[in-house]
Amino acid sequence: MSLNNVLAHIDADQDNALNRLMDLLRIESISTDPAYSDACDAAADWLVDDLKSIGFDASKRPTTGHPMVMAHGVGSGTHVMFYGHYDVQPVDPLDLWHTPPFEPQIIGTPNGKVIHGRGSSDDKGQLMTFVEACRAWKAVTGELPIKVSIFFEGEEESGSPSLVPYMKENADELRADVTLICDTGMARPDTPGIVTMLRGLVGEEITITGPSRDLHSGMYGGIAMNPIRVLNKALAALHDDNGRVTLDGFYDGVPELPEQVAAQWQSLDFKSDNFLGEVGLQNPAGEKGRSGLEQIWSRPTCDVNGIWGGYTGDGFKTVLPSKASAKISFRLVGQQDPQKIRDAFRAHMRAQLPADCDIAFSGHGLSGASSMEIDHPAFEKARVALTDEWQKEAAYVGCGGSIPIAGHFQKIVGTQSMLIGFGQDDDNIHSPNEKYDLQSFHKGVRSWARILAAL
Repeated sequence: MSLNNVLAHIDADQDNALNRLMDLLRIESISTDPAYSDACDAAADWLVDDLKSIGFDASKRPTTGHPMVMAHGVGSGTHVMFYGHYDVQPVDPLDLWHTPPFEPQIIGTPNGKVIHGRGSSDDKGQLMTFVEACRAWKAVTGELPIKVSIFFEGEEESGSPSLVPYMKENADELRADVTLICDTGMARPDTPGIVTMLRGLVGEEITITGPSRDLHSGMYGGIAMNPIRVLNKALAALHDDNGRVTLDGFYDGVPELPEQVAAQWQSLDFKSDNFLGEVGLQNPAGEKGRSGLEQIWSRPTCDVNGIWGGYTGDGFKTVLPSKASAKISFRLVGQQDPQKIRDAFRAHMRAQLPADCDIAFSGHGLSGASSMEIDHPAFEKARVALTDEWQKEAAYVGCGGSIPIAGHFQKIVGTQSMLIGFGQDDDNIHSPNEKYDLQSFHKGVRSWARILAAL
């Protein structure tokens, strides 16, 4: 009966929960801009005060950057550590927002009501789903059903420079039976998911230099090596005609999808042409013979993110450029070694280089993939709880992006993470007009209440 009473309280208290979220959304906690340092501090203070109001032992912890928030609740049995981040992305370009980004509003749309404002989905709305679930348990029963700790970061949107040192210094305090992370989305608009695999990342920037200066193509065309030609040839050789990456050893450590997970993905009825049609495309460009969800969740990738060189201004200028540059990223899965991928890429580029050209490399990010152990008992309990709330079979899913915090909890603290979020693909995170579906917030709170009971 306790769970039913808690769920009923969540329904009755929804307006108050929304008002609390709106108060947090009004705080302009943009972590990457020093001008908003005081606002980040204010957001941490707001969370500390709110957590104290529901019985948590909460405090603000200083770092070399923005503060962390730590909180511990009284409880017994299973111990969970919940992670979220209170900082948000910058709002530029401001003129594209339909309403002021830090004046949150409830807006009606053809698909239902949404909470409109910066941070509504990433990550203030998401983290408050968990806080509100704890609040409801305390209001109805006077206690939490399990032992709950909370860890909120204030630098996730600016590269988390203080995170790893803080986690290493406080690993014992951060340790729990399982970590809960709410910074992901639904498997489908009406189907919840638990992310069990996150791709790693290798970022590279290269510059190929040929002649000592830009040259007139009428005088030097044909006899002089053009670095753009060298760059194009080398980048084109990174993929074969079947969409596979050609680097030596690239697929070492890439696992096949477990049958149980493959069956769940098949049940999601993902249509590649519908997914691509939303961005004006139609045909999948990844590895042939792999499903659309495999291509974006469980297979590694190589992408050219930017390329430049020569004259790109208005009009026309017939030059052979001195330099040509590109930015390339690799998304990694399984046990792929990011350093080996970097070394293989650089060896490939050097092998494509003619005698008259030089190449310079600059690394941008180096992290391996994270895979969660779904045989941990908490995973199936949470999946069943999500299914009960949404009345759709919850699935173990992948995530095409990288969420380093999950790997940090594994490697630094030694804890498995469950990534459960209620965002939608159209939430416009990091973009103007960010929103969070009212249903995501309400049922997200109910979902966490069920998960706490199940654990």
